[in-house]
Amino acid sequence: MDINDITKAIIDASINLHKKFGPGLLESIYEKLLVIELRSKGLLVEEQKWLPLIHKGIKYDNAYRIDLLVNNQVIVEVKSAKAMEPIFTNQLRSYLVLSGLNVGILANFGMSTMKEGLKRIANNFNNNPIH
Repeated sequence: MDINDITKAIIDASINLHKKFGPGLLESIYEKLLVIELRSKGLLVEEQKWLPLIHKGIKYDNAYRIDLLVNNQVIVEVKSAKAMEPIFTNQLRSYLVLSGLNVGILANFGMSTMKEGLKRIANNFNNNPIH
C-alpha cells in the first residue's frame, strides 16, 4: 500500500469516527477507535510506540512516544482539543524529523468538524527511518 493510500485510509476513518461519535470523547478513546478502524482495513497499527533519539552517536532509548505508527510509514498524532494549537503541528514535525519518516497525520477529534481537525504533514528528511 503506498503512502497516499495509507493517509487516505487514516483520514477517511477519522472522518467516519467523528461523524459517528462527535467531538466530546477523550483522546484515548478516539485513539482506540481509530486503531480498530485501521486494523479492520488490513493496516498494521502500533499504538503508543516508544522511539529512540540518536544524538552525536549516542542512542537514547524510549526518548519519545508517538500515538500511532501505521504500516511503519505514517505517524498519527491523535488529539481531542477545542482548537488546533501550533504546538500540535510542531510536535508532529519533530516526531517526523526524529524518526526519519516522511508523512504524519494530525487528527484532532475535538473540533466541530474533522475537516477543521485534520492536517497532513510532509517532511523532507529521511535520514533515520524506523524499521
